[in-house]
Amino acid sequence: MHEIKCPKCGEVFQVDESGYAELLSQVRNEAFEEELHKRARELEDKNKSDLKMAQMQQEKSFAEVISDKDKEIANKDLEIQNLKNRISMGDSEKKLAVSEAIRDKDKEVADIKNEVIKLKSQLENQKTESALKEKSQEEAFQAQLKFKEDQIAQLKDFKARQSTKMVGESLEQHCQIQFNSIRMTAFPNAYFEKDNAVSGTGSKGDFIFRDFEDGQEFISIMFEMKNEMDTTATKHKNEDFFKELDKDRTEKGCEYAVLVSLLEADNELYNNGIVDVSYKYPKMYVIRPQFFIPMITLLRNAAHNSLQYQRELAIVKNQQLDLMNFETNMQEFKDAFGRNYRIASEKFQTAIDEIDKTITHLQKVKDALVSSENNLRLANNKAEDLSIKKLTKNAPSVKKMFDDLNNGQPLESGGGEE
Repeated sequence: MHEIKCPKCGEVFQVDESGYAELLSQVRNEAFEEELHKRARELEDKNKSDLKMAQMQQEKSFAEVISDKDKEIANKDLEIQNLKNRISMGDSEKKLAVSEAIRDKDKEVADIKNEVIKLKSQLENQKTESALKEKSQEEAFQAQLKFKEDQIAQLKDFKARQSTKMVGESLEQHCQIQFNSIRMTAFPNAYFEKDNAVSGTGSKGDFIFRDFEDGQEFISIMFEMKNEMDTTATKHKNEDFFKELDKDRTEKGCEYAVLVSLLEADNELYNNGIVDVSYKYPKMYVIRPQFFIPMITLLRNAAHNSLQYQRELAIVKNQQLDLMNFETNMQEFKDAFGRNYRIASEKFQTAIDEIDKTITHLQKVKDALVSSENNLRLANNKAEDLSIKKLTKNAPSVKKMFDDLNNGQPLESGGGEE
C-alpha cells in the first residue's frame, strides 16, 4: 500500500499497487503531454523566428543592392551634368562627343533602373514566397503535431487496455497482417508462418519466412518480435535476446535472423533504421516494426539476384562432380584390371611352375624307367648265363642228386647240366 497526501486539503489516503501505478501513469502522461506541447511551441517559435530572420536578411540584402544602385544612378547623373556643363563651353566636336556620351549614359541609367525594378519585384516575390512557405510549414507542423498527438493518444489507450502478454502478441499480429496484405502480390511463393515446432533445447522463434523458385529454397529468415508495456518494472534490452535468436535460427536451419523490437524506445541506434549486429552473431539484424516489410524485401531481392549465380555454381559443381566420378570410375577400372592382371599373372606363373615341376617329375620317371630297363637287361643277361653247374658249384649233394636224375651222367654246361 502507498500513502498519498492531497496537496489541497492535506488529507492522507492509501492506495493499492494497481491504483498507485495508474496514478503514476497519469502523472507521467500529463508531464509528457505538457513537455510535448512545450516542445511544439518552442519549435513553432523557432520556425517563425528563423523565417523572420531570413526575411529580414533578404530585405537587408535587397535594400543594400538598391542603395548601391541609387548611388550609382546619382553618380551617373552627376557625370551627365558635368558633361552638359562641358557641352556649353566646348566646340561642336566636343558637343557631339558629349552628346554621344550622354546617350550612352542615359542607356546605362535606364538599364540600371530596369534592374532596380526587377530587384524590387524579386524582393516582393521573395516576401510572398516566404510568407507562403511559412504558412505551409506551419500547416505541415500543425498536421504533424496533431498526427503525433493522435498516435500518442491511440498508443496510450491501446496499451492501457492490454496486458504485457497481449502487447507482445499484438506486435506479432501487426507483422503478420502487414505480410498477408501483400503476400500474393510481392511473395506469391513464400512461406510465412508461426514457428510452432519446439527444438530439442525447448525454444522456438515467432515466425519463419522462406521463399522458393522452381521448388528450390533460396532464402530463409527467423523472426523474433519483442515489445513491453511502459509500466513494466524490469526493462529489457535488445541484446538480451540475441543469443536465443541465433540458437533458434541455427536449429531451424534459417540463413538470417531478424529481431523486430519496440524495446529501448529512446535508443537512437535502433531508431535510425536497420541495425546490423553481425559483429556479434552472423547475419542478424534489429529493426523497428515499420521496417518489417522493407527488410524482407531487401533480403529476398538480394538472395533472388544471387540465385542465378548459385545455379551456375551448381552446374559447375555438377560438372566437377561428373569429372570426379569419371576419374573415380577410371581409377576403379584400372585398379580392377590391375588386380585381375596380377591374379592372372600369378596363376600363369603358378601353372608354368607346375609344368616345370611336372617336366622334372616326368624326367625323373623317365630316368627311373631307363634305369629299370638297364637292370632288367642285366638281370636277363644273368638269367641267360645261369646253369645247373653254376648253381651246384658249392653244393655237392645237390649236384649228386642232379647226376642221379640224369642216370649217372655228369651235367653238361650247355644244357644247364655238367
